[in-house]
Amino acid sequence: MAGVLETLTVPRHAGLPAASLAPISSSSISALSGSCKSVNLPEFRGLKIQSRYSSRFMGSVSSRSRLVRRGGRIVCEAQETAVEVPAVTDTTWQSLVLESDSPVLVEFWAPWCGPCRMIHPVIDELAMQYAGKLKCYKVNTDESPSIATRYGIRSIPTVIIFKNGEKKDAVIGAVPKSTLTSSIEKFL
Repeated sequence: MAGVLETLTVPRHAGLPAASLAPISSSSISALSGSCKSVNLPEFRGLKIQSRYSSRFMGSVSSRSRLVRRGGRIVCEAQETAVEVPAVTDTTWQSLVLESDSPVLVEFWAPWCGPCRMIHPVIDELAMQYAGKLKCYKVNTDESPSIATRYGIRSIPTVIIFKNGEKKDAVIGAVPKSTLTSSIEKFL
């Protein structure tokens, strides 16, 4: 179980002003552990403390800080909700896409493609939204050009929806989420 972190107290190096929020150099990090002065940072939402030793958080922020020192860690809640859309390669294409029991959305992309980077978060959201109903994968066209050639990919990003191993629909370009959603809904 985790508690929400509302205030974070960080030891301050003696050479830094109390209100400084500037990054601390690696040479200063060792000095931080011995310092007893502290700085209150602005409130952070979405951070929480996970402890290996206690399942409940009670009391003040300073007691939460003791939990961290005893083996807890500060984590971002967004990590728990993020979905990493896996990559498909020439060797995994058949088993993951063509032999899938559920519909599959495949994004064809390349690392140098600006519009591809724009659509990545949309694909990640769709993977979360349709979890259990639709499988989502990404194909790097630079690493797997034979797949891109087989399906006539000439522009990236291209999103193709497969069902029962067959290409059902294709959407080319960095399009809004609503465009992809309407295309997906036809095949669920």
